[in-house]
Amino acid sequence: MARLIHLNGLPGIGKSTLSALYADRNPGTLNLDVDALHRLVGGWQDEETDTWPVVWSLVRAMAKTHLEGGRDVVLPQYHAKVDEVIELEKLAHQHGAGFREVVLLDDREAAIARFDRRAQESDDPWIRHHHRLIELGGGHVVLATMYDNLMEVVRQRPGTVVVPSAVGAVQETYELLADALREPVSPGPS
Repeated sequence: MARLIHLNGLPGIGKSTLSALYADRNPGTLNLDVDALHRLVGGWQDEETDTWPVVWSLVRAMAKTHLEGGRDVVLPQYHAKVDEVIELEKLAHQHGAGFREVVLLDDREAAIARFDRRAQESDDPWIRHHHRLIELGGGHVVLATMYDNLMEVVRQRPGTVVVPSAVGAVQETYELLADALREPVSPGPS
């Protein structure tokens, strides 16, 4: 059975890196990196232009096509509202797929430091843009709130698998992720 694998976690925690690695090691898997897709839609750098509705329409269409073809989709994207995660789960089940929910987690202070370090070490326009928006919104206060909101989702969704993600431990984290994904997946409501 195909699966929609939601790889959740704070920005900079390693979601994109691990989803790319997972897709590379699991041929046929779609690495549906929303950030990469977002950069393909004109206007994403303009704070006045809301490109998210267009991007999410594309995400849903791509996931549908891939899942209905019997292939896995890994979606690295921060979501900290239970209803957003439930919508992803519904999307999987509507297209005959299972749903796996994995949160990459470091402690709050380390996660915030990772976000800052990623912005300082990158010349990627999307990362710079995202960092600037977080800074404009309140910086570390925003990130701490994002962390707390994510922990609330984990608390409310007991089926969520939490995978520890330490700085520089890409291979070790990947192995924990791969082990978690070997567990059987429930098909969801019929």
